[in-house]
Amino acid sequence: MAITAHELTVQLFLQLAVILAACRLCGWLGRWLGQTQVVSEMVAGVLLGPSLFGLVAPAAQAWLFPKALAAGGPHPSMLILYALSQLGLVLYMFMIGLEFDHRLILGRVRHATLVSGAGILVPLALGGLAALALRGDADLFAPHVTAGAAALYLGAAMSITAFPMLARILHEKGIARTRMGTLALAAGSSDDAAAWCLLALVLSYLEGSWLIALFAIGGGALYVLVTLAIGRPILRVLDRAVDADGRLGAGAMVTALIVLLLGAFATDAIGIYAVFGAFVAGLAMPRGRFAEAAIRHLDLLTTTLLLPVFFVYSGLNTQIALLDSPAVWRVAIILVTLSIVGKGVACLLAARVSGEPWRESAAIGVLMNARGLMELIILNIGLQRGVITPTLFTIMVLMAVGTTLMTSPLFELVYGRRVSAVPQERAA
Repeated sequence: MAITAHELTVQLFLQLAVILAACRLCGWLGRWLGQTQVVSEMVAGVLLGPSLFGLVAPAAQAWLFPKALAAGGPHPSMLILYALSQLGLVLYMFMIGLEFDHRLILGRVRHATLVSGAGILVPLALGGLAALALRGDADLFAPHVTAGAAALYLGAAMSITAFPMLARILHEKGIARTRMGTLALAAGSSDDAAAWCLLALVLSYLEGSWLIALFAIGGGALYVLVTLAIGRPILRVLDRAVDADGRLGAGAMVTALIVLLLGAFATDAIGIYAVFGAFVAGLAMPRGRFAEAAIRHLDLLTTTLLLPVFFVYSGLNTQIALLDSPAVWRVAIILVTLSIVGKGVACLLAARVSGEPWRESAAIGVLMNARGLMELIILNIGLQRGVITPTLFTIMVLMAVGTTLMTSPLFELVYGRRVSAVPQERAA
């Protein structure tokens, strides 16, 4: 029997209510344990999936979050949740772009290049070697994925950094403009840009044409150039729509959203994915009053409703029960260990070589080691495109959650609560 639009709507209301309640509960517990709301929502997503909810009440979990129709094919309710999760992602990355001050990284390019290079090359090499060595030990990749594509994808997935979380921690601690903060921001942003280019190469390789990669990377570079060089001066007019009390006119907000959605569409169409276009669209918006007003309008709905949907959607695809043998657990332990060593330790040593004190170097290594939201994005792309199996997806989600859970307490341990007030000119 066909599912009606009314039935899907009613189910969506209940799904969203459960998602929000779970995320709030985990957020309350997370704050008590010293974790951020974003980390707590990652955990909530896993708990609502088959790993806990599906284990305790499998019938209820399958009824609330049905994966497939009885006749086969994905259930429409899951497609709706997926679409909402993508909307939450692009809005959130747009806000990250609005908040990002590119002037902070201009004087730290050389040191950031060393840290970012270590954070890309070491995990890329370790991930590639692990993919080649462990392919026979567990069901990690789809049958059509070649050894080269598997190595490149796993290396890219291990290279990613939770840049939005990194930026938020530095902002909350009041150290975004310090020497250490600017270096971490510069390295994290360039790190993720390189990882997205690697992902484009993987997907192009699987499609059998390097022209796809050239089109994606070249098109992405053109999009950045046009948006920032031509779009940014034009969009400065939006600043005039903010009145003396900081209120933003509806017309200006709609214009910004149109630019955001067109940017997300363009980068999705060329194969770099919507989150990249959304971030660059945010960078192109006027700084100051307009950015502050736009964030005030978008923040509450995005971070409390739409973004939690993404974390839960990822959790629904995470099945810890798939780690059902000593061999698979051995693979999981190896990959998690290599991820931490390849990213955190490599960035720590690179920061120290670039001249940072040990304390700041350790803090940079901790921040760069967090995977968070960006890791979930790249994993969902790999699962949706049929590159990785649910087993590897689950292993890497656990790695993302684990490394992100480590970030706040380790950062407090190595850097402490001291807030440095280094002025901008000294930060450069």
